[in-house]
Amino acid sequence: MASTHVHAPTGSSIRTVALASLIGTTIEWYDFFLYGTAAALVFNRLFFPTFDPLSGTLLSFGTYAVGFVARPFGGIIIGHYGDRIGRKSMLVLTLVVMGAATFLIGLLPTYDLIGPWAAVALIVLRIAQGFGVGGEWGGAVLMAVEHAPPGKRGFYGSWPQIGVPAGLLLSTAVFTAFSWLPDDQFLAWGWRVPFLLSIVLVALGLVIRIRILETPAFLRLKTQEQAARQPIIEVLLRYPKQVLLAMGARFAENGAFYIFSVFVLTYAMKAEIDRQIVLNGILIGAAVELVAIPFFGALSDRIGRRPVYLFGAVMTAVVAYPLFTALDQGAPVPIALALTAAFTLSHGAMYAPQAAFMSELFGARVRYSGASLGAQLASVFAGGLAPFIGTALLTAGYGRGAVTLYVVGLALVTIVAIVAAVETSHSTVD
Repeated sequence: MASTHVHAPTGSSIRTVALASLIGTTIEWYDFFLYGTAAALVFNRLFFPTFDPLSGTLLSFGTYAVGFVARPFGGIIIGHYGDRIGRKSMLVLTLVVMGAATFLIGLLPTYDLIGPWAAVALIVLRIAQGFGVGGEWGGAVLMAVEHAPPGKRGFYGSWPQIGVPAGLLLSTAVFTAFSWLPDDQFLAWGWRVPFLLSIVLVALGLVIRIRILETPAFLRLKTQEQAARQPIIEVLLRYPKQVLLAMGARFAENGAFYIFSVFVLTYAMKAEIDRQIVLNGILIGAAVELVAIPFFGALSDRIGRRPVYLFGAVMTAVVAYPLFTALDQGAPVPIALALTAAFTLSHGAMYAPQAAFMSELFGARVRYSGASLGAQLASVFAGGLAPFIGTALLTAGYGRGAVTLYVVGLALVTIVAIVAAVETSHSTVD
């Protein structure tokens, strides 16, 4: 009979894995967020030039939403193999898929050269991005959570979550730098450079991810020959409630985040506000969230996942109207303050404990599949549709009141899900 002993990770190895997860997710989200910024500012003009600006943006956000539709497929397929053959190998695969798709977007011919086929190619590559990030998230958070010692899963699980504001900060900063070019140069070639730079980041990420160890929980399953044969079937049969709770928990976090980080650019353009003011606000908000996420993750270890998550959901509803009021007024300082509150008190408070919370909902045999399925199914209905719905409201003539009500609706779904859930911070991840 094979030995069942698996060495516990040391403090230094836990920190190494957490740092590797952070760097890897930063690169993946840099790739994913670049598309959102470009969809709001560029793609409507280059890939849908035959439509008026707002309709072109609506179509651009339609291609943006396609990436979210692909995410559950990435979560299911990559999650299956992550539960069958390991977390680490799947993280290497998803990084390659994301990096290749992002790099190729930077090489795409536009409508002027190949007509409607430009949009078709853009959609195909966006699907690849969605597939990659759908499979990435579950593996990245499990690497951190399953290596973490009891009592610190919220803190270490928050490290890969830092990759979201870090990726947003990096992608916005790079895009902002090139947006200073004269408009004709920016549209001709400047927007492409941030996408092409992705290949350098992917090479760095691969070097780091190849060196990290598999998680103790998965090694124990393999040693004892207990890995699930059909993980997704087992999830649906044993954990249907947990999947629904995971989905509901993500509505406010995921949907409102893309309102705050992507749709605000469209809202500002309609209000004739300088895009740089909003980009600067996003940069400041993302920078502050870098610190807020580990703070809220550690707090969830002390007082529980649910109180921290509920605070973030409530704050999502609270900050929405002041944010759009600030955007209507166009003053840089109120916009920066409102976006910072949205990123930290709303998104940060929910996103920080999310990795540990969703990992603790499922058994180790099917944890990759279960966490990925719940998280990525929600992204289709929340984050994927949020900029599209927001833009559709503007197109129909509605303003900040209607958009605020939409955000409040997202928050209510999450509040109900978290209230219905049990506290998971004292559960095991073996």
